[in-house]
Amino acid sequence: MEDISTRRITGVPEARGGRLAVRVTEFQRDSRHGLEASHIILALLSNLFETTHQRPQLLDLMESLSETTWDVVLAGTGLPQSLLALALSRSGKKVLHVDKNDYYGGAEAALSLQEAESWVKNVNSELNPLLFENASIHSSKISPKSGHPQPDPRLGFSRAYSLSLSPQLIYTRSSLLPTLVSSKVYRQLEFLAVGSWWIYENTTSASDAGDDKATGTGDDASRGILKRIPGGRENVFADKTIDLKSKRSLMKFLKLAADEEGQSPLMEEWGSRSVSEFLTSYCKIPERLHPPLVALTLSPQPPDSTTTSYALPLIRRHLTSIGVFGPGFGSVVPKWGGTAEIAQVACRAGAVGGGVYILNKGVEGLDVPGVEHAEDGGFSTDTTAAPLTVHLQGGEEIKAKAVVGSRQDLPPSARAFAGLHHHTARAVSISIISSPLRKLFPVLTEEAPPPAAAVVCFPSGTLRTSPDSTAGNYPVYIIVQSSETGDCPTGQCVLYASIQLTGVAGADGYRVLDLAVQNLLGSLGDDTSTSELLWSLRYTQSAAIEDEKGGPSVGVGNGRVLQFSDPTLDLAFDDSVLEQVRDAWQKITGETEGFMMFEDRGESGEDDTEEM
Repeated sequence: MEDISTRRITGVPEARGGRLAVRVTEFQRDSRHGLEASHIILALLSNLFETTHQRPQLLDLMESLSETTWDVVLAGTGLPQSLLALALSRSGKKVLHVDKNDYYGGAEAALSLQEAESWVKNVNSELNPLLFENASIHSSKISPKSGHPQPDPRLGFSRAYSLSLSPQLIYTRSSLLPTLVSSKVYRQLEFLAVGSWWIYENTTSASDAGDDKATGTGDDASRGILKRIPGGRENVFADKTIDLKSKRSLMKFLKLAADEEGQSPLMEEWGSRSVSEFLTSYCKIPERLHPPLVALTLSPQPPDSTTTSYALPLIRRHLTSIGVFGPGFGSVVPKWGGTAEIAQVACRAGAVGGGVYILNKGVEGLDVPGVEHAEDGGFSTDTTAAPLTVHLQGGEEIKAKAVVGSRQDLPPSARAFAGLHHHTARAVSISIISSPLRKLFPVLTEEAPPPAAAVVCFPSGTLRTSPDSTAGNYPVYIIVQSSETGDCPTGQCVLYASIQLTGVAGADGYRVLDLAVQNLLGSLGDDTSTSELLWSLRYTQSAAIEDEKGGPSVGVGNGRVLQFSDPTLDLAFDDSVLEQVRDAWQKITGETEGFMMFEDRGESGEDDTEEM
């Protein structure tokens, strides 16, 4: 998709240090993220104007917003709010979409290096952090004078990077992909194949390296090897390291794992038992072959703590997704920042449909009059009902019939806590590597597309920073993304590593992630001569877990304030996010059919790229 620059709008004063709210008829494309602003975009930062004659224009603008009674105010531009904006883009509803940040994406945002530095400062300055905390940036270079980290000269310019705060794979059978097609925004997105899945084995437990192994040499070999996880029955049969009896057991398991109906009778006896016990006792699979199978679940828990009822559907998801869009892969990643790109494209569609966007303006408070809820569970259609009063940052007040947002974007008085069961957390590190690590991206078949991402799993027990380390009991997953994803410049790659922190000290978790990155680079042999860590971002991410996933929680205001669940910590997109968006759309519109089912806007078929 070609770059399109924004034309200066005549008659609108430029604002140093920020952007002025304007109505435009062209869109701005950023070569790193994609579409950042479009058609009716408000990007508003306070206290931007140097001369007194500019301030009345700002006041007139905010007055026009205050005079409108909005059908819905969306708080935050995270993925669910952005998808809801897309869903409402053809509804004729008056939508005001605000975000307390000066960037799109919320918890799913993709950041440049400079934006990451600002993000770290903001995270660490929060008094009551909800999602992120303990953020820090580390560089491979230390200033000899100050002793402080300094930028590595091998790093590209800041906006050459698009680092996702919540990287996720999207399986080809996910309901998100056909929804993006039916809503016509798929034309503005590019998806790239996730190729090989690798399992790390310590040399003490690994057998002789074969064609499917990336091995180290010398001291590096003592750290272990990477072995490619078989992608199907053909790969199992071709693996010379597996004996014939074990191959037969694996083949039976793979057949069972892909058969949903065949699993049902087993769940009563085995569903609550660990997947390790199921593989050993029922499937007769040797324990040394368990890690590759469990890795396909992307479970953050050790195998002994991962139930069979949890694991089998996820293994089935993986197996049945391979080949849906082509041979050799079963999942994809969006180019230009992962799901952040989907959020931006969805917001743009919302803007084309008449939505108004304000950045750097969050919701600070709500005044809720007593209003009856509609009998069908939706919002009241009584046009005489008193609207909500929404207080924005900076003191502006607007009227709205409904407010929808996430826990971190709604004021405390409007948050819903019913159904929250417990919290979970993970340590995350994002590492920029000086080498493309090409060994991790082999083309798996002749017809397969070149992969742009790979998955590496360090099973529980393979990484220990000390004899009493508890973090080593948990698996580490690393999503490796090449420069083809747009995450980094050519010749480099980005490692997204994570480990669950439940019961684990954060510092120990970071040490294990550092060891995982070190061992990954050490296992690649020749690549280690040029593979160095240039820069890394570390942080802790938390999420409130609900007892049951469903529609958005009902907050205050007799159901007129809806709250989305916290962003999932899963490494693969969870379709329940889309179900929450559908539920909110139904409550706002009163419709039950036609969710995200759009026709092309113009004769050219270039939906949502036409000038208004």
